[in-house]
Amino acid sequence: MRAPSLVLVPGLGLDRRSSARLRARVAADVVMLPGMGRRGPVPGVDGLAGLLRAELGPGPVVLVGHSQSCQVVAAAAVDPRVVAVVLLGPTTDPRLRSACGLAVRWLATAWAEPWWQGPLVLAQWLTTGPRAMAALWRRAAPDPVAARLRGVAVPVTVVRGTRDRLCSRPFAAALAAAAPRGRLVELPGAVHMTVQTHPDAVADLLRAARDEVVSQVGRDGGAGVSP
Repeated sequence: MRAPSLVLVPGLGLDRRSSARLRARVAADVVMLPGMGRRGPVPGVDGLAGLLRAELGPGPVVLVGHSQSCQVVAAAAVDPRVVAVVLLGPTTDPRLRSACGLAVRWLATAWAEPWWQGPLVLAQWLTTGPRAMAALWRRAAPDPVAARLRGVAVPVTVVRGTRDRLCSRPFAAALAAAAPRGRLVELPGAVHMTVQTHPDAVADLLRAARDEVVSQVGRDGGAGVSP
């Protein structure tokens, strides 16, 4: 078995710049999709998952989602090449599917984020474009991510910042519990943009997810892991 590669999918409106600090610490590929770094028509979650799976290569892969891309990652995680999943600040909490509920939580979360993120996030949103972002929200928000995770047999790590209002602790805990091999990790003091603001902690979690797969292969008496 080859050593698993890390594949990251940016969140709503974000692109590869969102993970630049993280990828300076741990090697990972980035797959950008419509509404997530790319303009153009946005298909449904299953269509987006198909686009993602087409970019995975031979595998094995540790698949990493952030925010709204976690719903696409959960849909794609049934692919046999996926050996582990990490969900950073997953959405969408059913309580946030109304415009009012989302606005209140989004403002509370944005207010708590470090100020320097503003220009970086805005630049990425302008690249992706509001039309693609709105279309992604309409397609992905109603998708039942917990139900998707019930069918994911590989280890799933759900990660949230303790100050994240978009991904509340009850919602994150429910997702971790839905996955047969799920677990919840909280990053003290972090908000929603952990991929940008806490690259060291997130890099450690991604290495741990990858190393767990390698260790499991060794315990199971597999043929070993090649570089």
